[in-house]
Amino acid sequence: MTTDSFKDLRTAPRPSAGAQAAGPVATAGRVQAAGPAAGPGAGANPGPGGPARLNARPARRKGLSERNRPLWMLVPGGLLMFVIIVVPLLLGTFMSTLSLDQYTLRKWVSSPFIGVENFVEALTSSPLLHSVWLSVSYSLIAMVVTLPLGIAAAVATQNSFRGRAVVRSIFLVPYVLPSFVVATVWRTMFQPDGVIDSALGSVGIDAGLWLNGPQTFWTLVLVQIWASWPFIYLLALSGLQSVDHEVHEASALDGALWWNKLRYVVFPYLKGPLALAFLIGMLHHINNFTLPFVLFGVPAPADVEVLPILTYVTSFQSFRFGLSAAMAFVSLVLIAIPLFIYLRAVKLDDAETPGGKK
Repeated sequence: MTTDSFKDLRTAPRPSAGAQAAGPVATAGRVQAAGPAAGPGAGANPGPGGPARLNARPARRKGLSERNRPLWMLVPGGLLMFVIIVVPLLLGTFMSTLSLDQYTLRKWVSSPFIGVENFVEALTSSPLLHSVWLSVSYSLIAMVVTLPLGIAAAVATQNSFRGRAVVRSIFLVPYVLPSFVVATVWRTMFQPDGVIDSALGSVGIDAGLWLNGPQTFWTLVLVQIWASWPFIYLLALSGLQSVDHEVHEASALDGALWWNKLRYVVFPYLKGPLALAFLIGMLHHINNFTLPFVLFGVPAPADVEVLPILTYVTSFQSFRFGLSAAMAFVSLVLIAIPLFIYLRAVKLDDAETPGGKK
């Protein structure tokens, strides 16, 4: 406020008593008149529509509901899955009902229809059940051995130390190599004059034949363990990363020993990742064609004639295409059983979780 304005204010005439009595009324009138222009809360009565404006909220942006979702965007992926998965499955199922071999291949669709005879032959007079037993047994043995190896490697490389990145990279070498490279290298090492026989012979051990004879089954198990344990290591390491740091601190303050800490603190966090790793590993081993095919060749020894090898030999060496299609269908059912059990267990687990859908 300037000096001149202060003087004008001091020399202004005082209002009369009547004006003083009417002052509050006039002032109140001016406040009421200026109320709407002054914004919400300026006067006692904000005027017509005032409460509606006070309680008004910005309009909510309309999201995607179940009715107006752009489901048409799923069409390209759905068509691709239909062509790659559904069509071969239907063709294979249709072929399993035909007497399709090298003599009737020219007619193909018009081959003699024999119904379930291929399935009966596959389950009774062919080595299918033996191949199923070999596939499941060698896969189970490989998984039982790789689980503790992967967990031990994950626990060993969880904490920070010098050179941890190098050690983790070395652990992943068997996993990143293609299966045919792994099989070729091990086939060379298992030759009668290879590295393994030479090393064992230097200490007076006669190992015998690795790629032919009764030892072929354990050769396949050994190579599969070496090639697949880093997968368990990766999933176990991801499960260890999800353990809360406060849980480690609480167990340390309680004086928990390392075994009790692993059993009651760490392993409960690994239950989900390890169950998934066990399922995926089993399915991968049962369906693994490249490793035994390159390692032992075709025809493979009887002790390693797993289900993919038997299906290949039946189809492309015996030319029994209908019978091989029936064997492939049996392998599909064999794979679907553990997958269904796992998905059912996950669904039940979600239903028991608070807030899960029942």
